[in-house]
Amino acid sequence: MSQLDDVKARMAAVHASYERGDDAAGDDRPLRGYVALLGAYAGLTAAAAAVVRRKGLPGERPGVLDIALLAASTFRVSRTLAKDAVASPLRAPFATYQGPGGPGEVMEAPRPGPFRHAAGELVTCPFCLTQWVATAGVVGYAVFPRATRWVTAGMTAVAAADALHYGYAKLQQSAE
Repeated sequence: MSQLDDVKARMAAVHASYERGDDAAGDDRPLRGYVALLGAYAGLTAAAAAVVRRKGLPGERPGVLDIALLAASTFRVSRTLAKDAVASPLRAPFATYQGPGGPGEVMEAPRPGPFRHAAGELVTCPFCLTQWVATAGVVGYAVFPRATRWVTAGMTAVAAADALHYGYAKLQQSAE
């Protein structure tokens, strides 16, 4: 069997167990996995700080509008990564499908094993992902401010559109 066949077989097994939801981790606390994630976050943050320092510190602090855009876009990106059905393939190695969530969202549970469980908790929790996404946004403002403003503006528009969809649905329900 070739390496490609091995990868295909592994992905098929991950997909099948994801769909069954039979591989959930339960309530075990994966402390070793948490330590690994904390180390990864610290390492990535330190590397980003080194890039910012090498480039030269930003000339200005983010303004109020930049912070507002970053807050709204961090909310939307975190929620998209952690809950959207379309992003399920990104989470499948670390989580199993448990059922539908809100509109366009799914509920998932972490897989067992200290590292997969910790990663599963991270990638299925929008609150947990927020710190990682916000850090990436702050680094983006420091290294690529113009592009980051465009991206945060776009994701803020998506978040606002979501709020309008929910408001419209509520108005429809109250009219019935």
